[in-house]
Amino acid sequence: MHHPFIIKHARIVNEGRQFTGDVYVKDGMIAKVCEGENEVVQNDWEVVDADGLFLLPGVIDEHVHFREPGLEHKADIFTESRAAVAGGITSYMEMPNTRPPVLTQELLEAKYALAAEKSLANYSFYMGASNDNLEEVLKTDPSRVCGVKVFMGSSTGNMLMDEENMLEAVFSKVPLLIAAHCEDEKTIQNNTTKYYNALGLKATTSVHPKIRTAEACYLSSSKAVSMARRYGTRLHILHLSTARETELFDNHIPLKDKKITAEACVHHLWFSDRDYRTKGNLVKWNPAIKTEADRAALFDALLDGHIDVVATDHAPHTLEEKQRPYFEAPSGGPGVQHALMAMLEFVHQKKMALEKVVEKMCHNPAVLFRIQNRGFIRPGYAADLVLVDMDKTGEVSKSNILYKCGWSPMEGIRFHSRVQTTFVNGQMVYHRGKFNETVRGERLLFSGK
Repeated sequence: MHHPFIIKHARIVNEGRQFTGDVYVKDGMIAKVCEGENEVVQNDWEVVDADGLFLLPGVIDEHVHFREPGLEHKADIFTESRAAVAGGITSYMEMPNTRPPVLTQELLEAKYALAAEKSLANYSFYMGASNDNLEEVLKTDPSRVCGVKVFMGSSTGNMLMDEENMLEAVFSKVPLLIAAHCEDEKTIQNNTTKYYNALGLKATTSVHPKIRTAEACYLSSSKAVSMARRYGTRLHILHLSTARETELFDNHIPLKDKKITAEACVHHLWFSDRDYRTKGNLVKWNPAIKTEADRAALFDALLDGHIDVVATDHAPHTLEEKQRPYFEAPSGGPGVQHALMAMLEFVHQKKMALEKVVEKMCHNPAVLFRIQNRGFIRPGYAADLVLVDMDKTGEVSKSNILYKCGWSPMEGIRFHSRVQTTFVNGQMVYHRGKFNETVRGERLLFSGK
């Protein structure tokens, strides 16, 4: 299948510790992990010299929008998975609000077929829930699909779930993890009307958090959490954006036993409302970026375990779409190429340990979603691995952005680390700016236990 190889002299970061050692890879799997100096080399094994580099498990991004099918002018599975592996992401989970929205098993499987053909990284796709597709949702196979996505706030297409009895049915009957976008629709609609009437198309992006308020987030996420407690649902709340929401989650239970979990996105940890002035719609996301105090609270909650995972919510739009007036510009921006580097920047700033970044981006997504044999550097696990140079600086600019949309909210930022090499299932898919575009990822599998 693949030629066996050894990654030698790497600084391995795994399961809360760092050590120098070698990793043996055979048939796409990790065969052996050796600590310390080990000069024995099997003759027919290739050697990858990783002296001076850090070896991490591949990042698992459990929240992306790759826009295919139906919105390929913004992005597609090939271009965005290519950007992802360049950013050290070896597996992703993609959302159902494509065109048409993924509300049937047939549409869901059609996406898996597309990814098998086009994706450079491993993949899973969420099943979408709406007010009228419960029967289809209940057919979803928990061992082959990452979860069910519920929009409890405005979304694209026929995907808003605002009927109380349907929400109750999904929360009480679906055995899979339910990933929820929580913003209270009524609050947002009322605020939108108020600001649109006052400002019209003269409104700037700074009104975004005044429309999509902290209250709108808390109303919706607290409701989801109380419903999940009532029914014993596996609930994962996406992209927390406020200090208050972090208090809804527990940090005393080991993650493997938690039923109610939370995600922070890189942009909510990196930006605050002061960035609207310079970045405008490029930092217009739903939920909105809130205050500096919210950003700091999210960071603390990530460190102390109230927030379990970091993801991107990679959601590209064209620059032309983003340059429209505030009320006409879509929400969302790209992130997969720069997410790991942004988190490593916090390591350089001494705000976070490297082991913690690996825990939140690699280990915890695997534990939370019960992914089979990925997310750790362990014998018997898939060789999804990333070599990082922690001392290589580079500025994000139009010339090195790989997203199909061609822009990034991180443009102009100088990062102090760089992804050098990415392996997906033991195959080198990215190395120093070059790709092996023949590599295809695998469908993620999940254990129900």
